[in-house]
Amino acid sequence: MVAFMRQEEGLLNLIQKVFVSGKLRTKKMQRKRRYKTYMAPGSSNEKNTDDGQASKENFIHLCNPHLEKMKEDILYHFALGTGTHDFPSLFGDVKFVCVGGSPSRMKAFIAYIAEELGLGTPGCDYPNICAGTDRYAMYKVGPVLSVSHGMGIPSISIMLHELIKLLYHAKCSDITIIRIGTSGGIGLKPGSVVITRQSVDATFKPQLEQVVLGRTVIRSTNLDEQLAKDLMQCSKEIGQFNTVIGNTMCTLDFYEGQGRLDGAICLYDEEEKLQYLKNAYESGVRNIEMESSVFAAMCNLSGLKAAVVCVTLLNRLEGDQISSPHDVLVEYQKRPQKLVGYFIKKSLGKV
Repeated sequence: MVAFMRQEEGLLNLIQKVFVSGKLRTKKMQRKRRYKTYMAPGSSNEKNTDDGQASKENFIHLCNPHLEKMKEDILYHFALGTGTHDFPSLFGDVKFVCVGGSPSRMKAFIAYIAEELGLGTPGCDYPNICAGTDRYAMYKVGPVLSVSHGMGIPSISIMLHELIKLLYHAKCSDITIIRIGTSGGIGLKPGSVVITRQSVDATFKPQLEQVVLGRTVIRSTNLDEQLAKDLMQCSKEIGQFNTVIGNTMCTLDFYEGQGRLDGAICLYDEEEKLQYLKNAYESGVRNIEMESSVFAAMCNLSGLKAAVVCVTLLNRLEGDQISSPHDVLVEYQKRPQKLVGYFIKKSLGKV
């Protein structure tokens, strides 16, 4: 396992060294394009502005050499493709990508951010760009893209593969991507917002363990530290709800994996459950959900600045079932949208 991990990490380092030394013998245009493709995460292209100052553009990095050999890339689960859609024209101006579980929530977010940015009118309808499929929904207004990802690691993983390729084919740069959602809190009152420092697994390790070709690969689940701080500052400026920075535990299911007592199967007692959740809290975990680990890992590999912002619907130290009134839950779910919306406005100089 360790050897395979080193092999994977070594591949990115080797490719970077090849480009730095200029030993890759391809046509000039191919080399320019592939340089964007294989740069190690965190790299950037530098160019001169009109006033002679150097500026950097952070491009999407695809860790897949096979894509260069494809005449057309079909994003099947989006019902989009490079042979049928002009990606640079449709998405080239995107700077902020917000992803969340349900299509209705992401449609509500695009309507909210459109109004906040002065790009829409109340009651305006926004078409689903992925109307040709019922797997995911996608909406866009100005520089903001809003995409649903479904529930759990497998669903968001599929969406992210195609979203990252979409952004690459659109030649997007300097992208900030934020997952907004709901979660179960640990030691926090319901309605608190958690900005994730690290996504950890069910054993509290900051890693994603994935099996590739029968071999276990472990990938980092760190998130952008400065982005988390910027979001925290935005919450302080809003001053409407409690917000903390903490670790988020990402589990493989909603019931046993999160220590619930109310599932169809439960072979542990309440004392064991509470001890586990207390151990999680002591390790720095402040909330639990089911998507953040693969989200962080894939954004890291693709050079994307990423954050996770989730509201807590209950304190898991006090129970397992969500019992707050519907109108209260609706208001809670708007809190990540308000925070991220304010961040986008501030980033665009509209605050």
